[in-house]
Amino acid sequence: MGDAYSMGYLHIPVKLKKGLNEFYVRGVMITASLNFPDKTALLRTDDPTLPSIRLGESNASLQGAVVVVNTSTTPLTGLQLTSKLGGKTQTTSLPVIPALSSRKVAFTFDGSGITTKGTQPCELALLQKGKLLDAGMVSVEAVPTGASYSQTFVSHIDGSLQYYAVTPQSSTTTLPSALFLSVHGAGVEASGQARAYKPKDWGNLVAATNRRPRGFNWEDWGRIDALEVLAIAKNQFKPDPQHIYLTGHSMGGHGTWFLGATYPDKWAAIAPCAGYPTLKEYGSADGVIPDTSNDPLEQMLLRSGNQSDVLKLTSNYKPLGIYVLHGDADRTVPVTYARQMRKLLGESQPDMSYYEYPGGSHWFGDESVDWKPLFDFFKWHKIAVDSTVNTIDFMTANPGISSSYRWASIEQQAQPLLYSRIQLDRKGQTITGTTANVALLKLALNEFGVKTPLTITLDGTPALTYTTTSAQDTLFLHRENGQWKQVERPDASQKGPHRYGTFKDAFNNRMVFVYGTKGTKEENDLNWQKARYDAETWYYRGNGAIDIVADTDFSLAKYANRGVVLFGNATNNAAWPFLLADCPIQLERNRIRAGSQQWQGDDLATYFVWPIKGSKTASVAVVGGTGLKGMRAASANQYFAGASGFPDFMIFGLDMVRDGSKGVRMAGFFDNEWKLAPGLYVVNGQKNGAE
Repeated sequence: MGDAYSMGYLHIPVKLKKGLNEFYVRGVMITASLNFPDKTALLRTDDPTLPSIRLGESNASLQGAVVVVNTSTTPLTGLQLTSKLGGKTQTTSLPVIPALSSRKVAFTFDGSGITTKGTQPCELALLQKGKLLDAGMVSVEAVPTGASYSQTFVSHIDGSLQYYAVTPQSSTTTLPSALFLSVHGAGVEASGQARAYKPKDWGNLVAATNRRPRGFNWEDWGRIDALEVLAIAKNQFKPDPQHIYLTGHSMGGHGTWFLGATYPDKWAAIAPCAGYPTLKEYGSADGVIPDTSNDPLEQMLLRSGNQSDVLKLTSNYKPLGIYVLHGDADRTVPVTYARQMRKLLGESQPDMSYYEYPGGSHWFGDESVDWKPLFDFFKWHKIAVDSTVNTIDFMTANPGISSSYRWASIEQQAQPLLYSRIQLDRKGQTITGTTANVALLKLALNEFGVKTPLTITLDGTPALTYTTTSAQDTLFLHRENGQWKQVERPDASQKGPHRYGTFKDAFNNRMVFVYGTKGTKEENDLNWQKARYDAETWYYRGNGAIDIVADTDFSLAKYANRGVVLFGNATNNAAWPFLLADCPIQLERNRIRAGSQQWQGDDLATYFVWPIKGSKTASVAVVGGTGLKGMRAASANQYFAGASGFPDFMIFGLDMVRDGSKGVRMAGFFDNEWKLAPGLYVVNGQKNGAE
């Protein structure tokens, strides 16, 4: 992976051979050093994830995380980590550390013995069967009541330990308070983001991490991190559900624009500060990265990133209050981005305030985020309760990311990842409206009363009449041949918001990497190296930790409902038959087949996603090749980059490295029943699979 951001904490074990050793590192500016450790396991404490000790609170069972490096050629098992802080000792059993790998591991510590604020030393000892392998120390901050603090949690993405930061409310009240979610800029820690705000007397401020100070631009896994923290904060602080707000600075300004457009029913108001709306425009050489192409295959690939294009989703802002804050002398994120949004929203946004700070650079002190008029603006806004919302105008490009607004939800699309829109009006017991690119619509009827006839007219088709049978009724409507009709709730095996696909979907649900061991020595080695490389990249970019297991050690029972990333093919990965036997895409040595299409050779590769049978949520992603050349082609893409779009499947050759999209043989999406359907994929530059 390389230390692309010069953080200094990436330690990669490598095995040297006699004679010349060559190192290939992906990056721009590279600094490296080579060390020769004399231990089989190393404890690295320069990249900790730690909570604060909050004086006056219960601190007996806190969780932190540090890195353990395995310098040996065999897995390290039976490890324990002992912590000692303020005279209190705790011991934690650790997961397996694969050979020649590193992993960030969680441990518990007892902070109840700390009674004074300030930095406190916590001693750590790494043990194996009682034998000391290495030792180290981390510094834990103890903070007084009312001060900003950090708190850790276990993420559902990968089971790793993450943190969020809080600036608590300055006054106590028995009434529900407001909640402010703040998303930070590139290179900024969530703890620093929270400290930039003075405590508010009417709400708690919570700062998510985006998984790393640079992370994923608040898209992909950064988006999920923000939603995880929001859910935890709601549970912890029990805020007034009508007073939840979103703000952020720089990259966090983009995060505010993006999360605001993606989840417009979660916020009363949003406030992007020094933000750029889309990644397509920010930082590109000519100011705009084209999002159109005349080539059908390129069009299929480009639409995979549609959900990231905030400018296409601006109609979703209409229910929100928007406060835009930007320094007029900002040279990092020029004020032209704010002016662009002011112009774009000027005629359609009913509730917007805009302020350019005179002479303000990118950061003009804490007022860059902690701006009183901004929080006054928040005070004037609240989220309307669902029963009072009679008009819905909502767009999405991916129901797996964002499907619903209030009492309506786009469950399935006719054309995956093209823009879908619903515009609905409710008057009494009548709903009328129009839809675009919607195949399955869900309406929550709990606000309509029990056993009351409801008339629904969509897209000018004949009206449907429905009588609710309980206060929690849900109605599903499916469009076939231009007509809407009522249907039963779809089976979870179909596509839906719970599992809608695209290749990246499997990198979730406590994902596990499964590498093939049933091929040639060279194939097995490349499968293992790719899994190890991706785990290393995930740690660096996403502060993550992943279980890496051999195909022979994997079973659906042992790893139930967990996302799987499979490295290899049907010939060399023993997990293939019980994960992918029913998939229309089959990959083996020297051959790949997709429906009626087939290609041969050892230089072909594929990425694709497939639902795991027996699980309602988890998917398997394949990173595989038809041979050594194909597996190297599969290593050429960087899918851990934020907002990089991938379809459900793409098949390509090693020539893609040289020729770009011309090297892609086939790309597209499965239909809503996970079948290969004409019109949803492109082969050799033509739609419908025509050769």
